[in-house]
Amino acid sequence: MPNLFTVSGYKIYFWSNENTEAIHVHVSKGHPKSNSTKIWLTRNGGCILANNKSQIPAGELKELMEFISAQFFYICTEWKKFFVDDKIRFYC
Repeated sequence: MPNLFTVSGYKIYFWSNENTEAIHVHVSKGHPKSNSTKIWLTRNGGCILANNKSQIPAGELKELMEFISAQFFYICTEWKKFFVDDKIRFYC
């Protein structure tokens, strides 16, 4: 499970068994959890909230999503390296 970033106490990562899904990251406070928040990356370099299972407050979630969008190319590169996949599928 690659840990990409730690931002304001939140871990941003992806699970190692989810390469059949569209590219996305999980976010949770402290350490990875099964009820993490899931955020899809979009084709245009943005992101969309899939769910907020870890109940991140709206203001913090907005900042985290802005950070994730700003790191779009890095996240895509790490996804490709980890899953050894030249093709990335996007949610939209």
